[in-house]
This record gives sequence, C-alpha cells and structure tokens, in this order.
Amino acid sequence: MQEFVIVTILKIFIVLAVFGFLAAFTTYIERKILAYFQRRLGPSNVGPFGILQLLADGIKLFTKEDFVPANANKVIFLIAPLITVSTAFIAMSAVPYFGSFEIFGYKINPIISDINIAVLFVLAVASVGHYGALLAGMSSANKWGLLGAARTTIQLLSYEVVSGLSLIAPIMLIGSFSLIDINNYQEGGVLNWLIFSQPLAFILFMLSGFAQTNRTPFDLLEHEAELVSGYVTEYSGLRWGMFFIGEYANLYTISFLIALIFLGGFNPLWIIPGGLAIVLKVMFLIFVFLWARATLPHIRPDQLMWLSWKILMPLAVINILLTGFIVMI
Repeated sequence: MQEFVIVTILKIFIVLAVFGFLAAFTTYIERKILAYFQRRLGPSNVGPFGILQLLADGIKLFTKEDFVPANANKVIFLIAPLITVSTAFIAMSAVPYFGSFEIFGYKINPIISDINIAVLFVLAVASVGHYGALLAGMSSANKWGLLGAARTTIQLLSYEVVSGLSLIAPIMLIGSFSLIDINNYQEGGVLNWLIFSQPLAFILFMLSGFAQTNRTPFDLLEHEAELVSGYVTEYSGLRWGMFFIGEYANLYTISFLIALIFLGGFNPLWIIPGGLAIVLKVMFLIFVFLWARATLPHIRPDQLMWLSWKILMPLAVINILLTGFIVMI
C-alpha cells in the first residue's frame, strides 16, 4: 500500500511538471506556427530562435501586480483561476499516456488512476473548468467580464451535448468506458482504428474539442478580436496566466482523448513503437488545433448555438441510431 501511494504521488508530480512545461512551451510553438502562416518572425529576440521568450514571459507573470478590483467579490475572484487550472490537471489523472513498460524489472503503468469510467470522468472534470471562467466574469464587477461569463454558459450548454452524444456510438461498439479497453479494441493495425468505423463521431468530437478548449473558431470566452478580454478583463499577472495554463493543458487532454478513442491510441504503428506513435498523433492534433487558429474566422455565440443544436446534435443522434442497428444485426 505504501509503495502504491509513493508511486502515485510520483506520477502526479511527473504529470504536473511535464504538462505544466508543455502548456507554456506550446504558447511559443503556437506563436511560431502563426508567424509562419502569416509570413512574420514571431518570437526571435530573446535567446536563440526566441526560445527564452518563455522565461521572459514567466518572469513577467510572476512579477506583475496581482490586482483585485475594488468592487469585486474577492474570494471568488481569487479562487476562479485555481478552479480552471486544477480541473485541467485533475482530468489528466485518468488518461493512459502510454502502454505499460518495465524499468529494472519493475512494471510501470503510465496512468495515475485506471478507472472503468475514464471517458465520463475526463469529460466531466474538464467541463467543470468552465465554471472558473464563469465565476471569474461574474465576480469581477465588470460588465465586459460578465458578458464573457454569459458566453461561457452558452458555450458550455451547446458543445457539451454534442461532446457526450458523439461518444455514445463508439462506446456502443466497444462496450466499455475505460480508455484502456477502448485502446485495446483498436489493436491489429490501422484499419481497426475507430476513425474508420465511426468517422462521423470523430468529426463531431473533434469539433466539440475546439469548443471545449476555447480554440478558434469557437474561442468565445476570451475573444481576441475584441478590445477587452472577456472574463479575464480584470485579471493580471500569475492569476491571468493560470487560465491559459489550464486552457493549454485541456488542449493536450483532448488531443490524447482523440488519439486514444479514434486513432489507435498507444498501439504500435507499423515499425513505430506504441509510445512514440501516440506522441506523434498528439503532436499532429495539436498542430491541427493551431492550424485552425491561423486559418478559420471567429464565429458569434448565436452561430455556435445554431451549429451545435441544429446540425451537430441531430447528426450525433442519427449516428447513434445507425450504430444501434449495426450492433443489433
């Protein structure tokens, strides 16, 4: 029991350290990719190829004044960023990043908690993170922050329905909510990947992933095209940074979910070992998310609701019915 506790604590620290760094490093990669698409340099002055821009940004966030508006609800205002960043990392606890492997004869399972309802757990906890944005806007004593909080509710209600319904059909085929069972179901090669048997579910879940991670074209919470910053208008320094650490951590969580559920997970890919294969899949998905930001226009909240309720949700229900008929046959 003591050994299990120590190993679990070590896994937690490793996940926090690795994905905390990746969340920050992805901001650099994103700026470089956007600069490439827009024919500019991006970060280039601080360190070789601008890589030390991460350090400069970190120093700036840690040293800026932690400002709290005079009329804000101080307790909720201070807690809201913690909700966003903590739920992002808690959701990672049920994600199997690689297959089991051995080190000096000791078997390592790269997952903090292997639960049989992992899909439900990850989606539920990740969605709770939006309450951080909701509370941040409501507690700021700022009308623009309040409008950003209202858009949070709209987006939450709209994409969550599609996100949940899109996964019902693949789960009907597999018969399990365990991400490891879903991964094992796709053993045997590329043609066994669920993206080929459930292409519509993949598209629907991918689109809902853009909304869940607040990525273009569904970046309605903190909208870049506006003069204000939505729910983070009144935030500064490290608390401002916490919201975006949570956002980028969710980006990796969704990418791992898509890779595990639809793209064969950590099963070997031809001569590529399973661990390297899933890393390549996640890197490609991260690139797709960043690519979309460089190419797609923003949409309005009413357009998101129209798309979710009138197009995507009916398609998800139809996919469930068709899958049900196939399972019965």
